[in-house]
Amino acid sequence: MDKAVILAGGQGQRLRPLTSDRPKCMVEVLGTPLMAFQLHWLRSNGIKEVVIACGYHWKSIEDFFGNGSKMGLSIRYAVEEEPLGRGGALKAALQILNLQKNEFAFAVNGDILSNLKLNELAEFHKQSGVLCTVVTVPLQSPYGIVEIDTNSKIIAFREKPVLPYKVNAGMYAFDSAALSLLPDKGDHEETTFPTLAKEGKLAALQKDIFWKPVDTVKDLGELKIELEKFLLQSFFAG
Repeated sequence: MDKAVILAGGQGQRLRPLTSDRPKCMVEVLGTPLMAFQLHWLRSNGIKEVVIACGYHWKSIEDFFGNGSKMGLSIRYAVEEEPLGRGGALKAALQILNLQKNEFAFAVNGDILSNLKLNELAEFHKQSGVLCTVVTVPLQSPYGIVEIDTNSKIIAFREKPVLPYKVNAGMYAFDSAALSLLPDKGDHEETTFPTLAKEGKLAALQKDIFWKPVDTVKDLGELKIELEKFLLQSFFAG
């Protein structure tokens, strides 16, 4: 699997004013746009061709990354002339990749960072025999929780525990045969995924990995701390 789509049409309203003149994927952390981290990650995992599905202030992405040659990638752009929704944008981008029969591509939301090994996703997807594989991660509570006994007495406080549920990580493997099931307009999670799940053609790769979505300024600050931690660990590791 050497082809990928990045869904980067988000306006990032909860990140204003940082997104007043750029899409969410171009907000910087440690002086580098989020998308630069994603593209380095994709390239290090063997991806060669990338189509960026974009719309809002999309020229800022093209001006920064161009055709991707400086990063060792081939980058093209699927620009929305009108809002298509995530499913419609994904379909338009996958059409540009021109997947052949039995070929599949990786897709990722443009506002997350992860260290997922794509060869694991590729192997799982091929072995599962489904049309789409969704990467899931453990759901961590955004709040501390209170444990209460049967007598309504508080017995413990737990700070942001991992809950016994999984969340869609916004990373996928899409088979070429799934293209026709994506909407021209709309959200694939509301249309395509329920259909595939009902037909037994949707699988989940369950991983406990580094995964950080960026929706708010708080998320951006937390990501900065995590990346600085990784850099320090890498430095002292030699």
